[in-house]
Amino acid sequence: MEKIPCVLMRGGSSKGLFFLAQDLPASTAARDRLLLAAMGSPDLRQVDGMGGGDSQSSKVVIVGPSSRPDADLEHLFAQVSVARNFVDVRPNSGNMLSGVAPFAIDAGLIPTTSPTTTVRVLNLNSGKIAEVIVQTPNGKLTYDGRCQVDGVPGSFAPIELRFLDPAGTRTGVLLPTGKAREEICGVEVTCIDCAIPLVLVKAEALGKTGHESKAELDADTEFSNRLKTIRLEAAKLMRLEDSESVALPKIAIVASPRHGGSIAARYFSPKWCHATFGISGALALAAACHVTGSIAEDLVELDARKLGHIIIEHPSGTMAFDIDISEHDDQGIPVFKQARLITTARPLLSGVVMVPERLDPQAA
Repeated sequence: MEKIPCVLMRGGSSKGLFFLAQDLPASTAARDRLLLAAMGSPDLRQVDGMGGGDSQSSKVVIVGPSSRPDADLEHLFAQVSVARNFVDVRPNSGNMLSGVAPFAIDAGLIPTTSPTTTVRVLNLNSGKIAEVIVQTPNGKLTYDGRCQVDGVPGSFAPIELRFLDPAGTRTGVLLPTGKAREEICGVEVTCIDCAIPLVLVKAEALGKTGHESKAELDADTEFSNRLKTIRLEAAKLMRLEDSESVALPKIAIVASPRHGGSIAARYFSPKWCHATFGISGALALAAACHVTGSIAEDLVELDARKLGHIIIEHPSGTMAFDIDISEHDDQGIPVFKQARLITTARPLLSGVVMVPERLDPQAA
C-alpha cells in the first residue's frame, strides 16, 4: 500500500483530510482516484476509508505555498462524494478554510508572529482571498481557548476568517440573474453569489416553518424533491451546470427568527440538511439580508446599532457574521468588501493514509 502523509482536521463544524500539494499526484485523474480511495468512496459507510459517511465529513483540503505576491498560501477544496465515484472541486468550504492556516503552520510552511498570525489564503476553487487569523502567543500555535461554536462540543482557540471581496465567486456577479427575486416552479426565490452560489426560498412557500430539525427535513422525500427541482432550475438561471451530481448552487430555506437571531435558515448540501450551516452559505445569506427586494430582506430582523451583524438560527444553534455594508454601486446594490466570522479548528489525527494498490488502474 502507498502511504500518503496527511492530517485529519476538524474545521468549524466539518472535518476531513488535509494534504500538502507536493505529496499528491500532479494528474487530476490520479489525484481524484487517490482521494476517493483515501476516503473510502464510493460507499455509503465509507467503511474502508477515512470518510464519515456524510458530506460534512467527506472533505479534502490540499495546501501549498502560493506563487502570487498577494497570498501566503493557496488551497484547493475537494468534496469527495460518499456514494458516487466523483470528486467535486467547484464548491468551496468556509468551514474547512479555518483549518488551512493551522495546518500550514504545523507543517512549517508559514512563520508565526505573536500574539496572533495573519495568513492570506488563496482559494483555488473561487480565485478569492481570505485572511485567516490564528492564535500564536509567543509565536507558538495554540488550539486551546474558550471560543465555542454551536454544533461542535467543547471550546477552543478562536480563528477569525475575513473574506475579502467575496461576491461573484462562480458567476462573477452578486446577483447572477440580474434581479433580487425570481420565480421558479411557482415559488419566489433569490439567487445570490457571495462566497458561494446560493438559492433562497421562504420556508412557508414549501409548507415548512424553517425551524424544523435536520431529521424532520431529511425524512420528507417530497420536500427534498421539490428543493432539487428548484435548485436545478435556478442553476440554469445562474448559468451554472444544471446537473444533479453538481453541488452548486446550494439551497436554503429561510424564515423569521424565533430565538433572538436575525433570521432562521436551513441549509442543504445539496440534498441533506446541514447539521449547522455552511460558513460560505452563511456569508451568502448575510449578504442577501442587505439586498433590497431579496427573499431574506423580507424576513430579517436587523439590529439598528449593528446593521452588518447577522445572526443565523440553524438546527444546532446560531452562527454570526459581520459584513461590511458601507459601500453601494450606482444601482444601490451593496458592494461587500469584507465579511468576518469567528470559528475554531483543530487536528484530530496526524500520520499517513494507506492507499490500496488496486487504486492504480494498471494494477492487476
